[in-house]
Amino acid sequence: MIAPSILSADFAHLADEADAVENADWLHVDVMDAHFVPNLTLGLPIVQSLRKATTIPLDCHLMIEDPDRWAPPYAEVGAANVTFHVEAAHDPVQTARAIRRAGALAGLSVKPGTPIEQYLDVLQEFDTLLVMTVEPGFGGQAFMAEVLPKVRWAREQVKAGHLRLFVEVDGGIAPDTIEAAAEAGADVFVAGSAVYGADDPGKAVEALRALARGAMPR
Repeated sequence: MIAPSILSADFAHLADEADAVENADWLHVDVMDAHFVPNLTLGLPIVQSLRKATTIPLDCHLMIEDPDRWAPPYAEVGAANVTFHVEAAHDPVQTARAIRRAGALAGLSVKPGTPIEQYLDVLQEFDTLLVMTVEPGFGGQAFMAEVLPKVRWAREQVKAGHLRLFVEVDGGIAPDTIEAAAEAGADVFVAGSAVYGADDPGKAVEALRALARGAMPR
């Protein structure tokens, strides 16, 4: 699945930017609070407005402090998937359950330097694992291939039946990197500038999807 990131879109015309990628599977929304990461983007009111403007499922990635408090409301306003960082959460399991009760999928994200093996039991409560392939906070960064062993580990756990979740990657996903991520076992790909920097964002989505499908293990 391809999830274009509106972090790379024109914030003055978000409804039009969503329409430009109507063939996307999810629309990725980066929420940053200038505390957990050194950047400030958008929040709940924008997500509410965007939900009214598009039928594409919203994939909200919360790079914020205290997600235990702030994550469930994003599900309540209609986000399809709400992901928060394990590094910021005090009780990730209870927060995941609250998100699910509100009607959304629950996602857990890890920074490039965070080991994930220790969270195997916790991840059983989640629908999505978001592996950051850049340091969170800014778009347009270079893909970190050294993070791919985490993706492979997650896919192995899914294949073994220990986990049932999407394996999502975010950061530097473009035509020259998406195949490596797909080969490692990712099945959801967040792409910002590779989509919104293209002349035709919709065609860019299709091209990325074709590359990922071709590279996925059979």
